[in-house]
Amino acid sequence: MRPDSLTPLFRDISGLAGVGAKLSGVLRRLCGPAAADILWHLPVGVIHRPYYADAAHIATEYGTIRMQITQHLPPPTKKQPYRILGLMGGSPAELVFFNYHQNYLDKYKPDDVVFVSGKIEKTYAGIKMLHPDFIVRDRAAIPEYEALYPLAAGVSQRLMAKLVAQIAPTLPALPEWLDGPFMKQRGLPDWKPAVVQAHHPKSAADILPLHPARLRLAYDELLANQLALLLVRAQEKRAGGLPVRGTGELVQQACAALPYELTHAQQRVIAEIEADLASDAKMVRLLQGDVGSGKTIVALLAALRVVESGAQVAFMAPTDILARQHEAVLSKLCTPLGVRVGLLTAREKGTRRDVLLQAVARGEIPILIGTHALFEEDVRFARLGLAVVDEQHKFGVYQRLALAQKQRGVNMLVMTATPIPRTLALTAYGDMDLSQLDEKPPGRTPIETRVMPVAKIPDLAARLKEACVRQKTQAYWVCPLVEESEKTDLIAAKARFAELQRIFGDRVGLVHGRMKGADKDAVMERFIAGELDILVATTVIEVGVDVKAATLMVVEHAERFGLSGLHQLRGRVGRGGGKSLCLLLYGETLSENARERLRVMRETDDGFVIAEADLKLRGAGELLGVRQSGYPDFKLADMSAHRDLLWTATQDARAFLTLDPDLKTSRGQALKILLYLFGKDRAIQTIKAG
Repeated sequence: MRPDSLTPLFRDISGLAGVGAKLSGVLRRLCGPAAADILWHLPVGVIHRPYYADAAHIATEYGTIRMQITQHLPPPTKKQPYRILGLMGGSPAELVFFNYHQNYLDKYKPDDVVFVSGKIEKTYAGIKMLHPDFIVRDRAAIPEYEALYPLAAGVSQRLMAKLVAQIAPTLPALPEWLDGPFMKQRGLPDWKPAVVQAHHPKSAADILPLHPARLRLAYDELLANQLALLLVRAQEKRAGGLPVRGTGELVQQACAALPYELTHAQQRVIAEIEADLASDAKMVRLLQGDVGSGKTIVALLAALRVVESGAQVAFMAPTDILARQHEAVLSKLCTPLGVRVGLLTAREKGTRRDVLLQAVARGEIPILIGTHALFEEDVRFARLGLAVVDEQHKFGVYQRLALAQKQRGVNMLVMTATPIPRTLALTAYGDMDLSQLDEKPPGRTPIETRVMPVAKIPDLAARLKEACVRQKTQAYWVCPLVEESEKTDLIAAKARFAELQRIFGDRVGLVHGRMKGADKDAVMERFIAGELDILVATTVIEVGVDVKAATLMVVEHAERFGLSGLHQLRGRVGRGGGKSLCLLLYGETLSENARERLRVMRETDDGFVIAEADLKLRGAGELLGVRQSGYPDFKLADMSAHRDLLWTATQDARAFLTLDPDLKTSRGQALKILLYLFGKDRAIQTIKAG
């Protein structure tokens, strides 16, 4: 149970004073559901409002002045500004309002003395202030330093300050969970003062990631994350694994049937996996490999080793398209070996689904491929020996565990074609052993990448028609949106599809995430069969689509995509051995960040180099849609600035758990509170479960 001392921090934000139902919804989306989430929503800027007694000494952009009102000058029409004139000492002062409420301004009468704070403009006629931030009668009501928070519609800076001021007095005094010498060496404050300092910056330096208060809070969050991962890993190790000791005959037959030799990297990784499977400890391994490095074959050979031992394999993919592609590839290799492969997605229903599940439960289907449908309770295996999760970044840590818990001791192989920076790999997969396929099969021709403006689209369409007709090639055309939006002038996938249809007729297809699975598959099957020349799509084709005749990838408004996403899209072509081209089309205006992304794509096809560049340019929070994926959504830690803290937190957690695996010592008990503080309740349950 969560300690009572933390209860004030976990009260629902709807219980805070001044937060109604509508505002509660906005704050949930902006910060989170609990009072603590307001505290984790740190300032991104600070305004200094020094008090100036006279105009001659004004030296900053913002400031506070004392003003005696002399006159109101209402405008003849609402389109003109309302002015309030007065004196600051002996100098003329003017307040200007373009959008105003008359009742508000009427409160301030001629001869009234008020304190006004805002952005100050010096003019030949005196000083001017447009829309002051504060007009009060008591100078003490104006903060000298004001924190600036990230906002959303309906949430003001003043509201955020009031909420923080309301929650701060409820901060509990908590036992220290950090090592004393480490805190002294780094100059870190205690937890409670760190929270207060982080919300009361007095200079630009106070909001930097390396400020001691921010370092302290970032380290706490990283330590909680790494400790939780290691506790989950420890539980899995204690549970033991299902030893897999086959003869190797099926694996040898499958290798002999392959039309190519395995790379050295594939052979090394297969040996690592087989050693894991043969041990009594449970395998929990991440297989990381770039686009086209041969992960699927490695997974198949691991699966066949498990099948040889009399156990079953569950193979989970994030999309229906990818699951069906895996089923087609694996069936082609497994059927000649006498190994049956089944497919379970949300589209398998009724009698067909019942018959399939009964066969799985009897052990008659050694390899079952599926989507999230594999999580469902009625999916039971006779003897599940291995769970393979493809494209792990599409799933969360506990989704992965849910599949592994179908039976005790299930070995786990997690795969990703999305190169992960070492930093993120440690935060998301710190509980796993790592294997890397850092070598591509021979014979793959490098993909040429060119960058061009969207204004060239008419010329491109004409050249594309010539290429498709004369050279019998196929192309992908990826758009960032499905339908046109009033908020953007970007052309949508549906609109681009209609335009290309006018040129290519019925040789153009469209797929996007809002389509029904059967409709999507029907279009994909036509493209794979060569009945379509161009496939217009959203990023639904980012992973899992393998059409060897496709040699051209067009990405419209590529500046809107992250580097890892662009790399995945580029990897959809160049799979048939022929020369392939990737065209990245950009809009009229490019930010420096967007220019750098396009430069990186043009200069390298190394997925790991690209992933590191993406992390530096966008940060962990946005990388490949991290907030909707299995990566931790850090609120206090910045992976660009706090990398060294991550390594230290990992070492700290490992060293401590070696001495106190059940968190029973005084520091262990304090670390339990830290886990609860950051919502790692599930990790604490692993301790209690033993």
